[in-house]
Amino acid sequence: MISGNGTTRPTASLVAVPVYVIHENPDWYPPIEAALRAEGVPHEQWLLGSGVIELDEVPPEGVFWSRTSASSHTRGHPFAKDHARAILSWLEAHGRRVVNGRRVLELEVSKADQLTALRAAGIDVPRTVMVAGRSQLAAAAAAMPLPFISKHNQGGKGLGVRRFDSHAEFTAFVAGDSEYEEPVDGIALLQEYVPAAAPFITRVEIVGGEFVYAITADTSSGSFELCPAEACDVGSSGPAFALRPDIPSRIAAQYEDFARRHGIEIAGFEFIETADGRVVTYDVNTTTNYNPAIEAVAPRPALRQVARFLGQLLNEHAEVC
Repeated sequence: MISGNGTTRPTASLVAVPVYVIHENPDWYPPIEAALRAEGVPHEQWLLGSGVIELDEVPPEGVFWSRTSASSHTRGHPFAKDHARAILSWLEAHGRRVVNGRRVLELEVSKADQLTALRAAGIDVPRTVMVAGRSQLAAAAAAMPLPFISKHNQGGKGLGVRRFDSHAEFTAFVAGDSEYEEPVDGIALLQEYVPAAAPFITRVEIVGGEFVYAITADTSSGSFELCPAEACDVGSSGPAFALRPDIPSRIAAQYEDFARRHGIEIAGFEFIETADGRVVTYDVNTTTNYNPAIEAVAPRPALRQVARFLGQLLNEHAEVC
């Protein structure tokens, strides 16, 4: 029924069926596998981008966790997102338990979708202009207050994010061929630059729809590459991460409520606090990765919470079956 590569199944198991981890980046998998093994949760990988599925057949029993990333095209997997769409639609049509399912995937792969949903929920987001096609970018940017940010609608790790301090600089950037890169979906975003009161952003981790912990990422170097995973390490000039114990409870509750409304069960929310008192949310990352140094000191390591949450879902599945 299903064929592919990268399958692994531990010998110890709580139940007969596994958690299927649907993803496309093997570099991100070892910490996940270690956490699942530590909790005795059986698991298999479904690597996106290739494989065969008989759509007329019924999917296997189990719990399915989608970790489809908006940045998959940057790793040589241009069709992973469409592959995931088809798989998740098939699974959900048969009533399978999917963590971060089809609707969540659409939020993951569209920053415009995220910002629209966040604003509708009453959450402050940066003023943003969506531009389809390269020809309209310079004219649209001319109306943006300075400085402003440009970014791709689909991206990750801050790739393609740039600050511009003059409209002429942006016009030259768009007109040139040496640095400008077309967005993979043809959609670029122009966004107000949100100055932080202090040089850090905060990332809030949600697992099982509940707050686990918050971290800060140092932005004093000016880098937009803030992925906390060890596999994303950008060297000594990259951001430093630290636990943040003082996050206001209202912020965590707001993100928990947003996650429940949109079926998001595992995610990281990122926000900036400004000198004039704004709390501006600019990203929802549903393929969240965790920093190993933070995990080592966190009172509740997020990856262990993920493994326990998935194990609980498997046990619930076993009771129903």
